[in-house]
Amino acid sequence: MTDQDQFATVNGIEICYRHTGNDDGVPLLLVMGLGAQLIGWPERFVDQLQQNGFWVVLFDNRDCGLSSKSEGNSPNGADLLLRATMGEEIVSNYSLSDMALDAVGLLDHLKVPSAHIVGASMGGMIAQTIAIEHPQKARSLTSIMSATGDPNDFTPTDEALSALLSEPLTKRDQIIKANVEASKVLAGPLWNKSYAQEMAEKSYDRSFYPDGIGFQLGAIGMSGDRSEKLSKLSVPSLVIHGEVDPLLPLHCGEATAAAIPKAKLVTFEEMGHDLPEKYWPEIIEELLNFC
Repeated sequence: MTDQDQFATVNGIEICYRHTGNDDGVPLLLVMGLGAQLIGWPERFVDQLQQNGFWVVLFDNRDCGLSSKSEGNSPNGADLLLRATMGEEIVSNYSLSDMALDAVGLLDHLKVPSAHIVGASMGGMIAQTIAIEHPQKARSLTSIMSATGDPNDFTPTDEALSALLSEPLTKRDQIIKANVEASKVLAGPLWNKSYAQEMAEKSYDRSFYPDGIGFQLGAIGMSGDRSEKLSKLSVPSLVIHGEVDPLLPLHCGEATAAAIPKAKLVTFEEMGHDLPEKYWPEIIEELLNFC
């Protein structure tokens, strides 16, 4: 995968993106999750996708990485989550529909009529929204460790919720240590400490913008439950979920698959809210068979 950051003006903002370079391959768009940069997709996982014939495009969501940042004060993430789980209407700076339009705009910038859309966690929610609102852009939908937006399904462990909404720190070493510890809480038993350390350092040095999480949580809360809209999808859909996910438990993946007509559900016994290397071959095989 190329490490060259490129920029596109789409939907009124700047989006930072990378791609694997073999634009004669089958286009596949990777959409990352809450507060996670495009480098959150493991480089060797992306390389293996490329080796199997995909032209992979990945990008920083708005308010993350090197993409545009919102003006004004970041919403309080904990308050937003509480209100959303109580079914309150949330009004924030933008919604998942806006974030989906960012991704669609990037595909247009790259002159890609349609692609296989793969999203993880919040990225899965964005991917679902692309399939709902821009079905002509989605050759298929793959939703990984994600959810429908039904507030009743959001039942994280206390430890996972604390890891998601950790107190802000200011020093590099403290921030990196906290992110490594949070990744251990969210991951399953296949957590890789050295990789977590490496990614925490790379992520901090590339871009540190904790305020982005509040804005992105606002987008999730504002967007509500997609279950009814998912039930009308005709886009071929694959749902992948970890059986020991502490943040979005297995029933979130099961509910997603149940909501989408003819969706295929694939679960992994030792996968938490992460993408363990052990399962890359099976995930890629599923994508190949599916796409």
